[in-house]
Amino acid sequence: MYIAIAGNIGSGKTTLTQMLTARYHAKAYLEEVDNPYIGDFYEDMNRWSFNLQIYFLGSRIQQTMDMLRDGGSGVIFQDRTIYEDAHIFADNLHEMGLMPTRDIETYMKIFRLITTLIPKPDLLIYLKASVPTLISQIRRRGREYEINIDELYLKRLNDKYNHWIENLYEGEVLVIDKDHEDFVSDEAVFEKICARLDALKAKR
Repeated sequence: MYIAIAGNIGSGKTTLTQMLTARYHAKAYLEEVDNPYIGDFYEDMNRWSFNLQIYFLGSRIQQTMDMLRDGGSGVIFQDRTIYEDAHIFADNLHEMGLMPTRDIETYMKIFRLITTLIPKPDLLIYLKASVPTLISQIRRRGREYEINIDELYLKRLNDKYNHWIENLYEGEVLVIDKDHEDFVSDEAVFEKICARLDALKAKR
């Protein structure tokens, strides 16, 4: 069973992935956070956007190959999907004028090739959060390169996420409203998520 955790920067994806992995004694595939371009990207998005996204795409391809290799071993949890890389982050950078059309076309060509070869999640858990919630959680975790992240940038990403979930994504989705449903402090929220997974697992 392949479960993906989706959400904006600071929404709590890694925390939930780790909690679910412990609960189900499962395999976790976490988003790579030490992208060598990420610090440069936040300093000069126009210069480094393509480099950043191609590195993330390459990392996701490698992760996907690992998932396929380990696929028969039970439950798999993935922290962010390849679909978000393309439909949220790369597309947003292009719309903002920070990734040239030539670069986004090259990126999407590679993306489309890869997505013909990989399985879709059995369930996508979308952590929906307002910008104030995201900012609060970003500051709490204290990554230096994220401290001065632009709130308008986060809002644009939120708009992209909501459009993607509501209009583009075709798989099964569980939406968790992080403004009101904190799975860390409220055990009932976490149990709600687990109940959905248990029901899905029982159907398999």
